[in-house]
Amino acid sequence: MELGTHRHLVVNGVRLHFVDAGTGPLVVLLHGFPEFWYSWRRQLPVLAKAGFHAVALDLRGYNESARPPNVRDYRIRCLVDDVAGLIAALGEKRAVVVGHDWGGVIAWKLAMRRPDLLERLVILNSPHPVAFARALRNPAQWLRSSYMLFFQIPWLPECLLSAGDFTLLARTLRSEPVNGDAFTAEDVVLYKRALGKRGALTAALNYYRALLRYPSELRRDNRPIATPTLLIWGEGDRYLGVGMTEGLGKWVPNLRVAKIPDASHWVQNDAPERVNTLLLDLLRS
Repeated sequence: MELGTHRHLVVNGVRLHFVDAGTGPLVVLLHGFPEFWYSWRRQLPVLAKAGFHAVALDLRGYNESARPPNVRDYRIRCLVDDVAGLIAALGEKRAVVVGHDWGGVIAWKLAMRRPDLLERLVILNSPHPVAFARALRNPAQWLRSSYMLFFQIPWLPECLLSAGDFTLLARTLRSEPVNGDAFTAEDVVLYKRALGKRGALTAALNYYRALLRYPSELRRDNRPIATPTLLIWGEGDRYLGVGMTEGLGKWVPNLRVAKIPDASHWVQNDAPERVNTLLLDLLRS
């Protein structure tokens, strides 16, 4: 599906693939696990039509982007530097950054480390690091997040997740969203193809492995974010409790929270019209 122009740039020593559409102020879109740039298929054309230069990135390791070989290559500092470098490589000094899931983790940390690069910050179903640490004191959230511990095991998660032509991935994408059309059968084929590229699944899992192997990366630079921020949350998220949206005033004083009751973790595809309206309202403010 042609939603924009496919491009590559070497950024931060890594060849990154992205799809861009439109002209105007830069909006960088960061996907989560286990997705790729196509996660933003319902946002790219809308943003382009509204007069923005929308760039949907394949994070390092995913799909058409290069896959550095070591777990340490997926530390948060490396991921943040990728996005900072991409903004500069595109010839811009500032951008709106939008992140879902792991893309949200990167966007939060970018806002803390390089606030000079951000015009606006939009996070979708990705907790602020302080909120996530607080939530993990609750055994219920530990249970929800237990998959991260499983992902630390060598090779076994790769075997389970890829078994039966990525049966578990297909089941997750087709059954978890509230909206039955969030991921079509054709979409699932593209997701399988992206994650099935040589080394792509291990690279995706290395995000979690690096997170627990280098825990100080998440705690470092946890400073207040002055950037105007929108936090969008699908309340039907089975992995991340909606309570993580609360108590952030000290850390994100210029924050608006928009909760969407009839949406899951996959909020930008579960409720695209609502998400797009929220995005454009913020971008035009």
